[in-house]
Amino acid sequence: MQTEFLPIVKYYYSGRKRVLPMYADRMSNLPPYLFARIDEMKAAQQKKGVDIIDLGVGDPDLPTPEHIVRSLCSAAKDPENHHYPSYAGMPAYRSAVADWYGKRFGVTLDAGSEVLALMGSKDGIAHIAEAFVNPGDYVLAPSPGYPVYRTGTLFAEGKVHDMPLTRENGFVPVLEDIPKKVARAAKLLYINYPNNPTAAVAPDGFYREVVDFAREHDIIVVSDNAYSEITFDGYRAPSFLEIAGAMEVGIEMHSLSKTYNMTGWRIGMAVGNKDILSGLGRVKTNVDSGVFNAVQHAAITALSGPQTCVKDACTIYEERRDVLIAGLRDLGFDMPTPKATFYVWLPVDDCMSFVAKLLNEAGIVATPGVGFGASGEGYVRFAITRPVARIKEAIERMRRLDL
Repeated sequence: MQTEFLPIVKYYYSGRKRVLPMYADRMSNLPPYLFARIDEMKAAQQKKGVDIIDLGVGDPDLPTPEHIVRSLCSAAKDPENHHYPSYAGMPAYRSAVADWYGKRFGVTLDAGSEVLALMGSKDGIAHIAEAFVNPGDYVLAPSPGYPVYRTGTLFAEGKVHDMPLTRENGFVPVLEDIPKKVARAAKLLYINYPNNPTAAVAPDGFYREVVDFAREHDIIVVSDNAYSEITFDGYRAPSFLEIAGAMEVGIEMHSLSKTYNMTGWRIGMAVGNKDILSGLGRVKTNVDSGVFNAVQHAAITALSGPQTCVKDACTIYEERRDVLIAGLRDLGFDMPTPKATFYVWLPVDDCMSFVAKLLNEAGIVATPGVGFGASGEGYVRFAITRPVARIKEAIERMRRLDL
């Protein structure tokens, strides 16, 4: 972030002008949060009366399934749930997570020590560096990648080493390209498949390579698996923890946000190595007071109840994906058909110019790839979180542009 973005706040007290201190130095290293800036740009167009088609932020437009909502309403009426919750999560919720991981991935977890409740996976991703990264330590993060990998590291005063994700390498990091000096000084390694923003999936053997690399260099692996349930064409996403030895070197962050259309509920989980979770838990006990028990009860209903709602949502996303991909290809663009997530990663000449043109001339919001890291230049991310009719309209608007 450039210094002009750092305001000097002035106020008056007892008739004398005083100047509040500037932000801490670390704030000057933080970029503006991408999606907040997109919201500002979108609002400016809406003030002009523009009919916006928002294919930017990955926030499901589908409602939370009714049986989950009913569970929340019932639990919210119980006075027992009106007190401070457990920092680590209700035992019943942690057991539900462990049971779900066992059924879904075949991963055995001890609910008492190998499961931690989160306020969404962003919560855990933002805080884990505070537990393990000293000033100057390296963190290995994908580029492009979820911006919080970087900002969480910067708050801990660590150094981010970008692992480029390129189309030539299937949007998977080449671990052997990481300089030995950096690998020896690294504390954390983030991986994320199915991937945001590229929609890539982990190829066979990749998680085995990650475990071996982590063992060799004594690095903690943080697997961000928030999109494992949003899959198409019969693809079934694995968990990093399915690999032998993964529990020794890492943890996995997961969330109910995308799976059950619960982004606003703020409920997720970290699972895996108990010592790593203990460190994350110590940070969280000092910065928050846990997840509202009524929300945890609803999450138990989601995890242990019928999963037809997840399948139905994927069917809707798959239709939207097919409509968007077909439309973009008809416009002359070339991109693979994603097997997972609700994103389409479109190659373009200049991502910022492309996104500005879409917004200013067609009222379409998309996300510039460079906002996810330097290696995102030359790409734009579309989120298929709008109905088919709106996606078709977006294609027709694009057809009238000189793209």
